Amino acid sequence: MARAEAPESAPDPTAATEAAELELPPEIVAQSLGQWFRGWMVRIRSGDSGVLPVILGLVIITLVFEAVSPHNLFLSAGNLVNLFQQSAVIMVLAMAEIFALLLGEIDLSVGYVGAVGGVIAVQLVQPRTTNWPWWAAIIAALLVCAVIGGWQGTLITRLRLPSLIVTLAGLLVFNGLMLILLLLGPFSGYPNLAGLSSNLQVLYKLMWGAIDPIVSWIGMVVVVGLVGFLLWSGDSRRRRSGLVAPPVSLTLMKIALIAIVSVVVVGICNINRANTGVVEGVPWVIPIVLFVFGAWMLLLQRTQFGRYVYAIGGNPEAARRAGIKLAAIRTWCFVLCSLTAGIGGILYASYLGGMSNNVNGGQLVLYAVAAAVIGGTSLFGGRGKVLHGLLGGLVIGGIYNGLYLLSFDVQWTFIVTGFVLLVAATIDSLSRRSATSGSAARV
Repeated sequence: MARAEAPESAPDPTAATEAAELELPPEIVAQSLGQWFRGWMVRIRSGDSGVLPVILGLVIITLVFEAVSPHNLFLSAGNLVNLFQQSAVIMVLAMAEIFALLLGEIDLSVGYVGAVGGVIAVQLVQPRTTNWPWWAAIIAALLVCAVIGGWQGTLITRLRLPSLIVTLAGLLVFNGLMLILLLLGPFSGYPNLAGLSSNLQVLYKLMWGAIDPIVSWIGMVVVVGLVGFLLWSGDSRRRRSGLVAPPVSLTLMKIALIAIVSVVVVGICNINRANTGVVEGVPWVIPIVLFVFGAWMLLLQRTQFGRYVYAIGGNPEAARRAGIKLAAIRTWCFVLCSLTAGIGGILYASYLGGMSNNVNGGQLVLYAVAAAVIGGTSLFGGRGKVLHGLLGGLVIGGIYNGLYLLSFDVQWTFIVTGFVLLVAATIDSLSRRSATSGSAARV
């Protein structure tokens, strides 16, 4: 007689939802703000903390340095604007490095590739020699940096050389090339941006020039309105098409947060920062950095190219079997990495008021990698956002600025930044371990 089989238990109607919340971002499964928040908490408990650690780090840095800085200068308008100017180059170089880190690779040459771009731009606008228009000099500098990235990317992807070795060699090669380029022209290795030439002044004002306060407010309204419209229309279009979209309340919160941050930033920048005279307005470097951030964020998070980059970084073999052209995508990532480094190098030249052989590209690249990792980008590939470079650069800039206000020697900046990097790497390792164990437990 056949043994009676035990009746199957009724399926748990919440099982699919719980599994989805564990596997997918909260905005994918959430239909309300409460569901999104619960899904976000699930992700945090499973080890995916996103930008929360770096946000908490920024808050701690701000509170500590504001409390201990002389006369509570840290949060003064002048110091906050100065902090962003000090952090701008690191933020841009960190955004450059993210293109390599997302692939599970690294680019150690971005410091000197950017310096080469800065030297080319400065040399080409010199009125006593080439006297190029500022825009042509910038384009030429960025094209050279892009070609460098293509060359390094080809060696890495076509010859399958380790990115560590190729870009370490690039660090040395382009350090030497920078020194050669510095000797061109009549300035004995120290080309500068001083002078009455409009081309010189435009490059100098990339970092030190400011937008008129009234124009700043008008520009802020236009940009916030455009970003808000794009967010709202994009999410609405997805809802009408029956596709997954964030809750309406979450979209409104994002737009409101962007508007609040924009008002605070423009308001701070429009305060007179001069001890004598008037210095006010949003520095040009802020919209430049935000433009780079917005362009690369859209590229990585809203395009097929970006999806391919994350796929390759997460699982190269699966990406190859899915028909993704690994060599082409990886080469383009190194091109974009070097191109972005060139933007950082031009901003660095503007910050210094010229270029010299004192540029420490090795230190710049270490800060760039540290900023990306501190911001939340994984060293193992497949996880990271351009936002991480922006936030990580602010952390490093905040540490440098705060210790400078306290009159600490530069060695303490290195020590503190190193410990912060260790903490960030530890969080990344533990979160990956937690996510792996969680996945194993669900199998």
